[in-house]
Amino acid sequence: MRLSAAWPLDQASVDSSLDFRHETLQKRPAQLSPRAGLVLWLGFLMRADSRPVGAPAARLPRHERTYRALRDLILFGGLAPGEKVTLFGLAERLQTGVTPVREAIRRLMAEGALILHDNRRVSVPLLSEKELDELAFARLALEPELARRAALRADQAAVARLEEIDHNIDQAIAAADVSRYLRTNWEFHTTLYALAEAPFLAALVQALWLRIGPSLRVVIETGLGPEPDRHREALSALAARDADGVAQAIAADIRQGLARIRAHLSP
Repeated sequence: MRLSAAWPLDQASVDSSLDFRHETLQKRPAQLSPRAGLVLWLGFLMRADSRPVGAPAARLPRHERTYRALRDLILFGGLAPGEKVTLFGLAERLQTGVTPVREAIRRLMAEGALILHDNRRVSVPLLSEKELDELAFARLALEPELARRAALRADQAAVARLEEIDHNIDQAIAAADVSRYLRTNWEFHTTLYALAEAPFLAALVQALWLRIGPSLRVVIETGLGPEPDRHREALSALAARDADGVAQAIAADIRQGLARIRAHLSP
């Protein structure tokens, strides 16, 4: 996503602040000035492009390729919440150098996707009850609205594509494939939300999924049980061009996933 020309900061002005940004990443959040926080947030949003998570990153600089590879590792089950890994271990897994991995870790720590431990290891954070409540509030505020807007623009080809993705989700669940489930579930939501043509809202949702997505592995690890298929409900409403019905189905899907995570929070 690129912000429109009407936005008061352009891409060049954010890129020129990179050195300042990298210095701020080494400080605690309490030490950051309001300007530092604003630059970090705008920088992350404006440097994102139109490629979806998991898409090829041809011709990108090595540090950006490494960031995306580590981000995908987090989103799609390569690192389980609480699993501690070293800088060198990640460099080996990603088949790249230590320097781009260090930069990727700094960026993902600033986005809340990784935390640093005293032994210099990093991990995907285990969510607390309070954090889950905040993520629930934010997702329920944004995602049903994106789904509603998407329903107003979806054509038959879009519905067919979402049907195909949902079929792939069912196969991943049947095979108990955590990585495939996380990837296809993400693909279903982001493909639907892209139809809304609201890139700023979609970027905010992507940031939320970086925090919540890894914890959705409990759907596979604990089994689905006799729960309603909210994706199927959304698809039926989408085919009927029922925008409110799509929004309601996605809200129910979010609540269902959050309930599964909440049931398995550490005491």
